[in-house]
Amino acid sequence: MTISRPVEKSTSASTLNTGKVRFTILAMIFAVTVINYADRATISIAGDAIQEEFGISSVTLGYIFSAFGWSYLIGQIPGGWLLDRYGSKKVYGWALVTWSSFTVMQGFLGSFSMGTAVGLLFLLRFLVGLSEAPAFPGNSRIVAAWFPTKERGTAAAIFNSAQYFSTVIFAPIMGWLVTAWGWEHVFTVVGGIGIALGLVWMKVVYSPRRHPRLKKPEFEYIQAGGALVDMDEPGEKKNVGSDQLRYVKLLLTNRMMLGVFVGQFFITTITWFFLTWFPVYLVQERGMTILQAGFIAVLPAICGFVGGISGGVISDALMRHGWSQTKARKTPIITGLLLAAVIIGCNYVDASWLVITLMCVSFFGKGLGALGWAVMADASPKEIAGLGGGVFNTFGSVAAITTPIVIGYIVDSYGSFDLALVYVGVCAMLTVVSYVFVVGPIKRLDLTEMQARADEKRAAKQS
Repeated sequence: MTISRPVEKSTSASTLNTGKVRFTILAMIFAVTVINYADRATISIAGDAIQEEFGISSVTLGYIFSAFGWSYLIGQIPGGWLLDRYGSKKVYGWALVTWSSFTVMQGFLGSFSMGTAVGLLFLLRFLVGLSEAPAFPGNSRIVAAWFPTKERGTAAAIFNSAQYFSTVIFAPIMGWLVTAWGWEHVFTVVGGIGIALGLVWMKVVYSPRRHPRLKKPEFEYIQAGGALVDMDEPGEKKNVGSDQLRYVKLLLTNRMMLGVFVGQFFITTITWFFLTWFPVYLVQERGMTILQAGFIAVLPAICGFVGGISGGVISDALMRHGWSQTKARKTPIITGLLLAAVIIGCNYVDASWLVITLMCVSFFGKGLGALGWAVMADASPKEIAGLGGGVFNTFGSVAAITTPIVIGYIVDSYGSFDLALVYVGVCAMLTVVSYVFVVGPIKRLDLTEMQARADEKRAAKQS
């Protein structure tokens, strides 16, 4: 049932003690994102065992790692359109159940021959990526709808930090499952949890105007603070299916957005090194067992989680202390990605504890600087917030494809991970370059103004 709520600001809207429903919604998207990344990481934990069982090369394993990225890339813009057209609750919920089902299916490939199993594994990873495409644009839309601007950085950082929390929780569990039960059960257990969570999602998540437990003071507080509370209401979806390509072109020709998109490519490269090759690096380059790698991988993940939460909290605190939105968002991003570049130092130390320490610093920095989704929630035109998030995540998806393959070729060609770590560190520094020299001021874009400017330029060219 849609509840009509007044637009005027309430006197209670000036205080934070207005209700907690929005934090329940945030907790739900955090939990789903934990499973989202657990599903992605299953292949990295099971990768060494799969490589050994089927006798496949590092290049072949790299291509299997990349299967997710290919379809994730393809699905971003359609996934964003589906979110804008049908709303976050319905599209995201079905996506969660679907990708979890494909994850479970991967656990039944052990009885097939090498060629068949590899082909089916690539296909199922491809389908997982396609199904997960609406997830992060959906997270961004939900945060934009439920949180005022001065809480949005923290909210976006919390759901984005779920990727690190996922490793903290599931890497040891998945490492133990590989050792105790076999690699197949990594997929069946994690996928089964996702299916169950999908059923909970349908009962818990609503848009602000339709949530049965949201009270008037909290609604007025988030609305007065800039939350896009009507994003999923019928009137807000008019014409969303038309001129998609034109909207994408408008986003790509906007300097601020293009800089944010390019930065996302480089920062996602770091993410995908940790999601795919990092456990393999620990086993093959540093001589650890799979079980040890599963537990050791937790340490950088904890640092990434702390960094991720810190980035959002610091950014929002800076805004509350009078910093501009641009400086408040960019400062943690630039500082964090400079720290992330220290991963290159692993090439110059031998002691395992020093390697892990540098990895922890790097992943803390990556987490601190991972505010791209907060920037998107701040800046995307409200009419095409899902599409904007889809384009943003498309750039990240390219990195999901290139990173596993590039590192696979580097390892096969040079017999070590030295150049692979340089590649990851350079990408961290290029993120800084993008935010310093390309992005410029961060502000909400107006779709009508963008269209008018584009029409003026077209008319000027024709005349």
